Amino acid sequence: MKKVNRRSFQKTAVAASTAVPLFSIGKPGPSANSRLNVAVIGTGNVAWRAFEGTQNENLVAICDVDSRMFAQHAKRFSAMEKAATFADFRVMLDKLGGEIDMVCISTPDHTHFPATLGAMERGIHTFTQKPLTHNVWQARTLKKAKAHYKVLTNMGNQGHTSNGIRQLKEWYDLGIFGQITEVHSYRDGPKWNGNYFQRPETLPPATDAVPATLDWDLWQGPTGPAPFNKLYHPKKWRGFNRYGGGMFGDWFCHIADAPVWLLDLYEPVCIEAESVEGGNEWMVADGCRVRFDFERRADKAPCTVYWYNGDPKRFSPALPEDWGWGSLPAAGTFFHGTKNNGFTDERSNNPRLSSRDAAIAFKNAGYPAETIPRIEGGPVLELVNAIKGGPEPGSNFDYAAPFTEIMLLGILAVNHGGRIEWDSRNMRITNRPELNQYLKEPVRKGWEYGEELWKS
Repeated sequence: MKKVNRRSFQKTAVAASTAVPLFSIGKPGPSANSRLNVAVIGTGNVAWRAFEGTQNENLVAICDVDSRMFAQHAKRFSAMEKAATFADFRVMLDKLGGEIDMVCISTPDHTHFPATLGAMERGIHTFTQKPLTHNVWQARTLKKAKAHYKVLTNMGNQGHTSNGIRQLKEWYDLGIFGQITEVHSYRDGPKWNGNYFQRPETLPPATDAVPATLDWDLWQGPTGPAPFNKLYHPKKWRGFNRYGGGMFGDWFCHIADAPVWLLDLYEPVCIEAESVEGGNEWMVADGCRVRFDFERRADKAPCTVYWYNGDPKRFSPALPEDWGWGSLPAAGTFFHGTKNNGFTDERSNNPRLSSRDAAIAFKNAGYPAETIPRIEGGPVLELVNAIKGGPEPGSNFDYAAPFTEIMLLGILAVNHGGRIEWDSRNMRITNRPELNQYLKEPVRKGWEYGEELWKS
């Protein structure tokens, strides 16, 4: 197996990414034909994207707290058979950190942060699934870490690499929509008793036997000891506040990606849970409608963004009658502009104007020329190419961290109800100071990361 010099890659890639603007066409650096040494943390379920995106590289290590998960994708990706295996990513990074060029993290939400920062502080380029973190302090810290450790990063909101989101931004930049002043993003769910969400029979959840293949202590990571329940693992954890963020946490980073990117929506001044159904200390809400208010950003008008998830009969935007659509699409985002209104689906793949006549006239006139370079493959491959000298990934942590923060503030409003007035500059809630404790969660000993980045 060919050994790749990680420091030489890092120097070449970071120099290239800072010299080339976002989404510009980058020329391959001197290491473009070399193969990266890749490690994967979390090998089940959505980790197939990590294996697929790095299948032409050297897979040197895989890490999972449940040994049975190693087999889930092994038949499809034979390189897994030759990789070193670990249960604890901290041990893997201590042993092989100097050999690894890139790490892909596909663990439950509550362990994204320690795994990500553990890699970054060793100078390893990092891909992390969405949502980037489980609390606001973690998101801020990863943005600091990107600047401090000077590594390349990307978050796994796949729609950010799509042609559709680029086309939508080209339309917006040309003034097709005028000023966008209101946005509605929505999706149904959670669907309890489905593949990803299930309520326990009792609260607190009953204590079940830990599977022989699972290291339950490692699975809990920074959250600390708690009894095992069979719903937590392997994939129904996201319905529990301790480990996930429900449909809000699962889909906001996909569906709201387009408005956040188009409109530079990074610092809401007010977040209000206008309607919430269900939810408690243990479980995520059944449904919600949350309003985010954004002030003027440079030449962009003030904007209000609404997020909905839950039963579509109670938690979905009203479809304007004059659009003539008949029925509301299953999920997506509506844009209300001063010139035209628009819509795009849940991963921003298929943008369109709301008015049929306007859409036909727009198409007949010829869509504008492409000005934003398109991306081949998804966000994992995008990071691979960036490390080899291409442009910096679009959902790098300078973008992904504040984007994730918006979502986390929305979840905080849902969990505690009412209105939150947000001082982004000082990272504090001004009208309800008792909620500031939830911006940074307690961490058990041995899982502390990032504190030193706040000392300078």
